[in-house]
Amino acid sequence: MRDLRSQEPAAPDSSARITTLDSLREHLQWAIELEHATLPPYLYALYSLDPERNPEAAEVVGGVFIEEMLHLALAANLLNAVGGRPRLDTPQMLPPHPRRLPHGDRSLRVALVPFGPEALEMFLRLERPAPPGGPAEGEDYETIGQFYAAIEQGLRYLSDTLGEKAVFGGDPARQVSAAHFRHTAGQLVAVEGLDSALAALREIVEQGEGSAGGGVWDGDQDVFHPEREEVAHYYRFQELKAGRRYRRGDTPRSGPTGEVIAVDWAGVRPMRHNPRLDDHAVGSAIRTAQEEFNHTYRDLLHLLQHAFNGSPNLLADATGTMYALKAQTLALSRMPDEDGTTAGPTFEYPPPESRR
Repeated sequence: MRDLRSQEPAAPDSSARITTLDSLREHLQWAIELEHATLPPYLYALYSLDPERNPEAAEVVGGVFIEEMLHLALAANLLNAVGGRPRLDTPQMLPPHPRRLPHGDRSLRVALVPFGPEALEMFLRLERPAPPGGPAEGEDYETIGQFYAAIEQGLRYLSDTLGEKAVFGGDPARQVSAAHFRHTAGQLVAVEGLDSALAALREIVEQGEGSAGGGVWDGDQDVFHPEREEVAHYYRFQELKAGRRYRRGDTPRSGPTGEVIAVDWAGVRPMRHNPRLDDHAVGSAIRTAQEEFNHTYRDLLHLLQHAFNGSPNLLADATGTMYALKAQTLALSRMPDEDGTTAGPTFEYPPPESRR
């Protein structure tokens, strides 16, 4: 990953292709879609966990989910700052699972699966750091860090060629601030110019793949354990896989060598892999519950879209909707499915004719 703190403007290379404001806005909308695409898989795995048997795994997956919500808000702030309008309440936000990341590596598919080795490998693939010297990639990106490197290059190039004021012409009142977003040690940056835009990108990348230079830690204090420094997402999942925490002196090469993390691989609700509404007849109990979940999730997207388009106080309502989604998911996970699993939410966008 290119160091987001460097000061030299860089002309975009051919793989980044961000040389106009329209292209920048398009890529930042893709960033919103990318950050959202991680939410259903993390939620599915989180609510499959029995928190009494797997408190540490639930803490890790829940913490990553909250920080992905922060990244979504940062991407919206970036798009608003350059005069765009974040779009979330649209069918393309919820294509069928398994699915690819928006405009990302076509070999990577994100799926709705309960917590376990398959989910962990998917999360590690999602969050893996960019390779040393990896190029910026604005399309078909190999890693999320390389995608954001392309956005960084575009921001620097356009600020250098058009002038910072011409690039950051959005309404400051549309920025979501730290007063509206809590429950994470990460920083919700209000984007007003190039420096704050780079700070927002740095927050996203370092929380996911670690500090610049290949460090394990993301620069924040652990929100659950303030006495600890926080490990980046990729390395938190490595901790669960290895069954140990990272400690000072550990490196990406050494792996975690600290205290043991207990993971009860059997302490997981056996929710169906990649469920679909069409798996069950119209009017059946499972399908009805799944349709109710999908309407609630669409309500969440609707609230987030309005929150990021000038009504930031609606983030409180969005938080309340998240609690409703949790209750609906847990209810589904107690419904036996016909294949020996239990039911789960499908994350499908409700058609307009079925709106409540």
